[in-house]
Amino acid sequence: MKQPTPAARLAARTYPADRTPFMTHEWRNLLFLHWEFDPAVIQKTLPPGLYVDQFDGKAYIGITPFWMQNVTLKSFFAVPGVSDFFEINLRTYVYDKWGTPGIWFYSLDANQLLGVQTAKAFFHLPYYYAQIQSFVNEQQQIEFSCQREKKQVILDYCYRGEKPFEMAQTDSLEFFLVERYILFTSKGQNLASGRVHHAPYPLCTPEVLKWDDRLFEIDGLPRPHRPPDHILFSPGVDVDVFSLEDVPA
Repeated sequence: MKQPTPAARLAARTYPADRTPFMTHEWRNLLFLHWEFDPAVIQKTLPPGLYVDQFDGKAYIGITPFWMQNVTLKSFFAVPGVSDFFEINLRTYVYDKWGTPGIWFYSLDANQLLGVQTAKAFFHLPYYYAQIQSFVNEQQQIEFSCQREKKQVILDYCYRGEKPFEMAQTDSLEFFLVERYILFTSKGQNLASGRVHHAPYPLCTPEVLKWDDRLFEIDGLPRPHRPPDHILFSPGVDVDVFSLEDVPA
């Protein structure tokens, strides 16, 4: 096992020239809320072969509500009512024994049932169908609410990003938290990884009027019961999505 090097973190966002994406997405209006978390607690939630990634000795779990738009198979057209939806995920940061940095998702909630079923079948990700509403209000703030199917809790967020937007410096906490291009998932008894590619996120520190940490509790994790330790906003990026690959044993 080796830890990710700065070179490995940068290499993850290099376009994989030997592969062809099979989907394209547009991710818009992303809010990144992060809490410092006990690395030992996180490690207990991970499958064999994954390890807690840390920045200056600190581990993080994040909540990210955002809009998914024009989700299409490569060379196909977006389908109204299917290609646009809302999503919120709970995630942490990990690496494999080769030192490859990535994301581990505890949950992904979306309000598009076909998208949920497809992602579970092809990406083996913990997607859940949810009732989600989001819109831009009169004050140009993004209102976002989510209620997972069969759960009573309604998660509420209200936020607004403001210019100027800047890219994260490669040695910064911001880069560590958001510049992630690889996800890991369990595929049967084995690990698999999926890759995306997009331009670096344009980022700012947003105004956050409402935030919610109860998604931790819904997913069986200790709830922080405090404001986020770090917040970011991005207006979004266009994304190429590649198929899963098995992680070498």
